[in-house]
Amino acid sequence: MSRIESMIKKTYEAAGSLRSADERRIKEVLRRLADSLEEQTPALLKANARDLAKQDPDSPRNDRLMLNEQRVRAIAASIRKVSRLPDPTGRLLDKRRLPNGLLVEKVSVPLGVVGAIYESRPNVTFDIAALCIRSRNACVLKGSKEAEETNKVAIALIKKALGTGGILPDCATLLPSERETVQELFTATRWVDVLIPRGSDALIRHVRENSRVPVIETGAGVCHIYVEKQADLDKAVDIVVNAKVSRPSVCNAMDCLLVDKKVAQGFLRRLRAPMEQYEVEMFAEPKAHSLLKGYPYLKKAAKEDFAREFLSLKCAVKIVEDIDEALAHIRQYSTRHSEAIVSKDKKQCERFLAEVDAAAVYTNASTRFTDGEELGLGAEIGISTQKLHARGPFALEKLVTEKWLIRGNGQIRK
Repeated sequence: MSRIESMIKKTYEAAGSLRSADERRIKEVLRRLADSLEEQTPALLKANARDLAKQDPDSPRNDRLMLNEQRVRAIAASIRKVSRLPDPTGRLLDKRRLPNGLLVEKVSVPLGVVGAIYESRPNVTFDIAALCIRSRNACVLKGSKEAEETNKVAIALIKKALGTGGILPDCATLLPSERETVQELFTATRWVDVLIPRGSDALIRHVRENSRVPVIETGAGVCHIYVEKQADLDKAVDIVVNAKVSRPSVCNAMDCLLVDKKVAQGFLRRLRAPMEQYEVEMFAEPKAHSLLKGYPYLKKAAKEDFAREFLSLKCAVKIVEDIDEALAHIRQYSTRHSEAIVSKDKKQCERFLAEVDAAAVYTNASTRFTDGEELGLGAEIGISTQKLHARGPFALEKLVTEKWLIRGNGQIRK
């Protein structure tokens, strides 16, 4: 047995201590983790600074990697919120007495051991661990080389909180960041029940195509906002700017702006100044390019730009004839993550909600709300863009499966 497989097996064997822990201990572990995270903020930030020092200072991914006091406080607050969420396990989902006297019950139970592969963002280490602890799942975490120092401090805090709460520390394991580790996870079908990739489209595709462990995808976002001809243009500007600049490196940021031709000139004129303030590069097709002429960060769009998840202060822009063309464009390029329409026409809004096939569909709101925390679910593992088991924010409620309990007194099948 390899060293990696041995680590995964220890996590599998430790998982029973989470399943048997009472509610009070589970909540106490999470509260202690949040407290220790705040107490150890200086140590965590020092480790994070060492990680950042190894990166290209101009890389847009640095925003995902970076921690500061405000972000650490937000992570701690999220962990406390998770601790207050109801236990998703042990719920009675169905109960019946059969004619032969058998008592049949269906209950929710933990998945078992959750494996996660993710890039850059060290907050994900805390998010996944907290959600798994609350749902009584053990977790095996494979972070990226970029966040290695930060993740080492994080897992030490998580293990200490588990141990002081009387739960085996091996219920949470951070695997080495080397790429070879991934192959071990792909074949760990005896010890890992589900594998969740979180990161770039290339990472997700690689995991989906190579893992023998069942995969739940958290998808990349190519998110659209369609400004319809009946839009309140001032609201539309606020929504588009927020969706692009509030945190451009995340999956729910806007990547493509679609504008109805009847309002294109007036809307793009309003949009110029706020987008220029943030130095947003706009990759425009010919019609939009003509209307944006003189904008200092204007680029000519290539076809592939409309399929890009930019993860930076860049977006594609296209003028469309009407809602039919907007819907057709979204069908062609959407990754089924988050899509939005801005319009005062309720009929068109409802049509958009009904016809767009995505995990989250909005009317008159920023796509940046596609987030477990923002939607009242607590932290999340990621945004699932698939349709089996979980779709949208993959949060606490989805970290369970079902078990049938059948109680008899000697029945035999005839």
